[in-house]
Amino acid sequence: MLVTTFAFTAGARPAFAATKVDCDAVMNEVNSGKKAKEIATDLSISTSSVYRCKRHAKEAAKAANKTLPSAARSAAMSAPSPAMAGPEPAASPK
Repeated sequence: MLVTTFAFTAGARPAFAATKVDCDAVMNEVNSGKKAKEIATDLSISTSSVYRCKRHAKEAAKAANKTLPSAARSAAMSAPSPAMAGPEPAASPK
């Protein structure tokens, strides 16, 4: 009986291993502006998988923000964005 149990457990593969979702691809689609249902259809996954990837990305960003020292975090948040800066003044010809 022990051998039979071992044979079944050794041959069994977890169900989730066959259905792994490429969250990088999902997030690329999310960042391009697609809706969850469109992404799910395009990648042949469920919408809950799209939401799960979004949740994991949000948690990872929050964890990365916590690991920054507080001085670096405040400097990064207070630094003006290059996109917000005005155009460079034109140089006068000499």
